[in-house]
Amino acid sequence: MDTFLTTLPWSLVILACLTVGLAPYRPPHIWEKLQMLLAGRLVRPLDWFDLILHSIPWALLVMKGVHAIRP
Repeated sequence: MDTFLTTLPWSLVILACLTVGLAPYRPPHIWEKLQMLLAGRLVRPLDWFDLILHSIPWALLVMKGVHAIRP
């Protein structure tokens, strides 16, 4: 995993967050899915798939950031 995070370019991760992570943009889909999750309305398999799909770029951004500042 360290090799993957090291070779993954920051520009690609940021681009993925701005496109897949936020699309559609009004309102951001990830925000709608997180609100549904907190309200207990995330019940359909498609909703779970959407949440996972739109969360992956953000998770990669966090993991790459932690990996970059880790000694």
